[in-house]
Amino acid sequence: MKFRKLGQSDLNCSVIGLGTWGMAGSFWGKVDDDQSIATIRAGLEAGINLIDTAPVYGDGHSEEVVGKALEGLKREDIVLATKCGRFTCETEKIRQELETSLKRLKTDYIDLYQVHWPDDKVPFEETFGELENMRKQGKIRYIGVSNFSVEQTEEVSKYCQIVSTQPQYSLLVRDIEKDILPYCVEKNIGILSYGSIGAGALTGKFKEKPVFKEDDERASFYTFFQEQNWPKTKQMIDTLEEIASSHGKPTVHAAINWVLKQKGISVALVGARTPEQVRMNAQAADWELTDEENAKILQAYDKIFE
Repeated sequence: MKFRKLGQSDLNCSVIGLGTWGMAGSFWGKVDDDQSIATIRAGLEAGINLIDTAPVYGDGHSEEVVGKALEGLKREDIVLATKCGRFTCETEKIRQELETSLKRLKTDYIDLYQVHWPDDKVPFEETFGELENMRKQGKIRYIGVSNFSVEQTEEVSKYCQIVSTQPQYSLLVRDIEKDILPYCVEKNIGILSYGSIGAGALTGKFKEKPVFKEDDERASFYTFFQEQNWPKTKQMIDTLEEIASSHGKPTVHAAINWVLKQKGISVALVGARTPEQVRMNAQAADWELTDEENAKILQAYDKIFE
């Protein structure tokens, strides 16, 4: 496993982090908690040290599962990231969210506490001033944001140090290259990409447009699964598969490594449902795309999405 510093923090993070939205028991369909716990522990054994969760994932269920998985392990070896403020950033609500998250996660501090979405009804000065108080109290070590624009990130930086941002980024969703990515490179703000393998689309397991179960809402959240977009998505998958197979590696490795190849990305967050999946994902860090392969992927992208 390779490691990178997260922005201006002293957090030494595995370049592949484990996202746990899929362990929530909602949105992605039903899950088995024992299997989720085994998956988290298998990821840690494979060298992953960053676990990302949020209270909104299954109304706290994901955090509870993570807390159970980390019981008995050396807390200082793990970079634990969670969030607040999905629906409101009122200071009292944030205080309550933090205390509840600490209990679910069975810890007395959070390494990276991220505001999940901006709240235009509460002044940033109020929200991030409160987070800075929490940091001074030792309950959180570093503050980050998620789904924030450049302008919003610039504004909140007046009230506390922002060490990271978490936007959606993959070969299928590249919007941040226009502004957030260069801004974070300039300001030395770390980036944790979510959706790094396109919610499973870029694993190569879907040979045809997937039909998800009723309790799996991926098709409605991610437009690249939709009927009119799937042919282009499949062409991109085929390009990755060709390159990965030339290394004797699975397609998902090429998808992860493409994200990590882009300047400014600190951590590619990748979800997993089973120990086998998380071990496979972690092994992507054992090799890298060449500059020529990266160029080939970008050329294919331009041709497919022109």
